[in-house]
Amino acid sequence: MAHTPARPGARLTGWDPEDEDAWHRGGHRVARRNLVLAVLAEHVGFSVWTLWSVLVLFMSPEIGLGFGPDRKFLLVATPTVVGALLRLPYARAVTRFGGRDWTVFSTALLLLPTLAAAYFVQRPGTPFWVFLAIGALAGAGGGGFASSMTNVAAFYPRRLQGWALGVTAGAGNLGVAAVQLVGLLVLTAAGDTHPAYVAAVYLPLIVAVALLAAWKMDNVDTVRTEPGAQREAVRDRRTWAVCLLYIGTFGSFVGYGFAFGLVLRHEFALTPRETVGYTFLGPLLGAFSRPLGGLLADRLGGARVTFWAFLGMAAGTGVLVAATRVGSFTLFVTAFTILFVLTGLGNGSTYKMIPALFAHQAEQEVTAGSDADEAFARARRLSGAVIAVAGAVGALGGAAVNLAFELSYTGSGSGTPAFAAFLVYYALCLAVLRTLRPAPAPAGHTPHHPDAAKEASRV
Repeated sequence: MAHTPARPGARLTGWDPEDEDAWHRGGHRVARRNLVLAVLAEHVGFSVWTLWSVLVLFMSPEIGLGFGPDRKFLLVATPTVVGALLRLPYARAVTRFGGRDWTVFSTALLLLPTLAAAYFVQRPGTPFWVFLAIGALAGAGGGGFASSMTNVAAFYPRRLQGWALGVTAGAGNLGVAAVQLVGLLVLTAAGDTHPAYVAAVYLPLIVAVALLAAWKMDNVDTVRTEPGAQREAVRDRRTWAVCLLYIGTFGSFVGYGFAFGLVLRHEFALTPRETVGYTFLGPLLGAFSRPLGGLLADRLGGARVTFWAFLGMAAGTGVLVAATRVGSFTLFVTAFTILFVLTGLGNGSTYKMIPALFAHQAEQEVTAGSDADEAFARARRLSGAVIAVAGAVGALGGAAVNLAFELSYTGSGSGTPAFAAFLVYYALCLAVLRTLRPAPAPAGHTPHHPDAAKEASRV
């Protein structure tokens, strides 16, 4: 491993976090510094990504922007789609340009949609296509998830990557709740006719994080990539099974985070202030429950925890339908908040399933006569690739959620058809989970490789 640089902002050569002596001599401090800044960048990125989930609540005839629910749901779906599509190229960009340089660029890039939002959201008569274009630019904040995760993984040894990546993902998810809280503060202090203030709050934060990244972060010359790993992963049926599940968990978390405020306004005719007062709690609890899902998966098995999470999500969706029919606001908000918690649990447990599934496959290959080291090296390579692919595809679920709400409210004036569609999807995920549970090992069977012993109980 390279020695700790004399000053931050260096290009680290020969970096090897698995070298324990160098790690304890100072490498852990380098990793922690870069982790903190990657977390800040991702948190701000998620907030900008979900900025329009708050801004659309202000858009009303009073400020000259009286768009209907169909256009508002389309507007919040747009950054979701763009953010999902950017995740794979953003992950590759870190390996090409370096974690520091890409973090500085991608964070500074967020100034464009944030400045544009602050300017146009209070200009009466602005065409709808302008807001769609700004929302698409805000999608860059969602792509930052992949680059931050790739960067952090390069700094930490495998034994600590689960913790480091969990912190990074959780901080990003908290950005969804943070922007809702900013909206609440603006509504409380300035009323519901100043949406530009919400975007303006993030302008100095973006500048500060970009400058800190330029000053304190490092580039690593050995960010590890496996050529062809993603192409190999997409040919594996388990990759798409995991993607299907992650669409249901992370897609629901992001989609509900974008749509919850609009759904409340249309179901119960709330004011913007009343709406935002309820919308921040669900994403906040969902972000905190994500690492809990990983911990439960370690103890009980990823497939089992994910199964119960989807079962709870299906039940909660049924309660939402009932609450809508009887017009119970309290029941509706309570059920939606519990849904956020369950999506967070499912996010953590689904990601924990990935290395376990491929370790189990490697164990089967070794039993059939394959070389153990080669089989488990391939399992690790595919696991990393599937995590990247699932993160990108799963985010598209957020767009699907918002489009489902758009069609539902346009066609029937109610969210019930959308909830029915989600219920069917969760049932499909439950069926897929039954196919992913591996058969128990024979009595007295000894794993062929240490990775199998570590991962077998996590499937």
